[in-house]
Amino acid sequence: MEKPADEFTLYDLRVEVVRCRGEMVCNHQIGDYFELCGENLSMPAGQTFPIYPLAALLPLLPAKQRETHPNDWMSTDSEIACPDPHCGAIFKITRTGKTTFRHGEVTRVPLDA
Repeated sequence: MEKPADEFTLYDLRVEVVRCRGEMVCNHQIGDYFELCGENLSMPAGQTFPIYPLAALLPLLPAKQRETHPNDWMSTDSEIACPDPHCGAIFKITRTGKTTFRHGEVTRVPLDA
């Protein structure tokens, strides 16, 4: 069976606090994480995530969701430092799987536009 022409695949991501250089001052702990599937971000029940490191991580996530050349730094670099200069948290972005979407399910702009 042929795949529909409007399908595309994105990586599912997990962003986790994996270590600390020095001391953490933001409201996150080693092991805290969130997951991203398509445009939907989710966290474990009861867990929070500070907006400042989230703001620094957000621009990287759409690129990490897409196929990249093996030599591209986006393919090899996965650790990001907290943007607060007084916080030593290190976050890791991991590709955990793939989800297939259909163009018409995520936008109202037609493919031939």
